[in-house]
Parts: sequence; structure tokens; C-alpha cells
Amino acid sequence: MSIRKRLPPEESRMAALEAARALLVEAGPQAVTLKAVAGRIGRTHANLLHHFGSASGLQKALAKHLAETICATIREAVIASRSGIGKPRDVVDLTFDAFDREGAGALASWMLLSGNEDALDPIVETIHDLVVDLEEYSSDAQRSTTLALTLMALGDALMGGPLAKGLELPRTAARDRAEQMLIEGIATQQATQAD
Repeated sequence: MSIRKRLPPEESRMAALEAARALLVEAGPQAVTLKAVAGRIGRTHANLLHHFGSASGLQKALAKHLAETICATIREAVIASRSGIGKPRDVVDLTFDAFDREGAGALASWMLLSGNEDALDPIVETIHDLVVDLEEYSSDAQRSTTLALTLMALGDALMGGPLAKGLELPRTAARDRAEQMLIEGIATQQATQAD
């Protein structure tokens, strides 16, 4: 008989979110169930219900967790890019990867299709907080660029491969266009600040 170590509530919750994230990347959003996550971390379904309330609660918590960890990385890349250490492409790749390889695009779509109407709230709130945190860069133009970049990354994650192929464009076409958009936005902002 194995004895499970009792974890503090926050550690138990974090272990569940990390297991959910792994399931999302490995098998897609439909695999992120209370039962699958509980099995992965050696906990009970009831334990996860206690922490998340429902499968949609788990998915919403996962979306928030993904958004927070990804936006923290994007924040660092934006600061590096603005200071000349990084490149706009770093910001583009991190954003696109978040929605594609990290599964945020598939998760958001799955939650919306499953009737979880407030599915995007954690993602939207975290992106908003990121823009506010970088307030010296958050002009109307910068917020508009953030919107376009996020929507491009989401769309690319959902259908970028087939669409690029159908249009006979390289798979990186959307990323390339997003990078150009960021470069143009930075140039415009620098010109405005110089005036």
C-alpha cells in the first residue's frame, strides 16, 4: 500500500496545473479532465473538485496559469527588445509559441466551444496587466499592436499551417508579418518621442 504525501493546498493546486499543462501539450485540450489530472498526480477526483470546483474551473485556472507564466516571459522579451538587447522577433516567437506549442490557443478555443463563456477572461486580464505594467510603452498604437499580435498568434495556432500552405506562403509568414508590424510600431513610437 502506498502512502501519498499530503501537500499544502497551494502545492497541490500547482502540481495539478503543471499536470494539466503537460496533458494539454501532449494530447490537446480535450485531455485536460479532472480524472486525467488526478490520475497523473496521484490524487482523487474529489481532491481536484475541492481545488477547482469543476472541469471548467480547472481549465480556467490552467488558462490563467499559462497566461501568467507566458506573459512574464514576454514581458522580459519586450523589455530586452526595447533596451536593444533583444529583438522584436523574440516577442513574436514567444507570443506565437504560447498559443501554438504551449496550447493556449487550443485551450481557449476548446473552452469557448464547450460553453465556458468566461474562458478568455484570465488571458485577457493577464495581457491587460502586462500592457499596464509596461505603461511607458502602452500608447494607443502599442495597445493596438498588442491586440493584432495576440489575434495573429491565436489564428496562426488554430489554422496557420493549412492556410499558409493553401496560400503558397512559407509557414513562418504570419510570424514574419507580425515581426514587421512590431518593427514599424517601434519606429513610429521612436519618431513620435523624438518630436
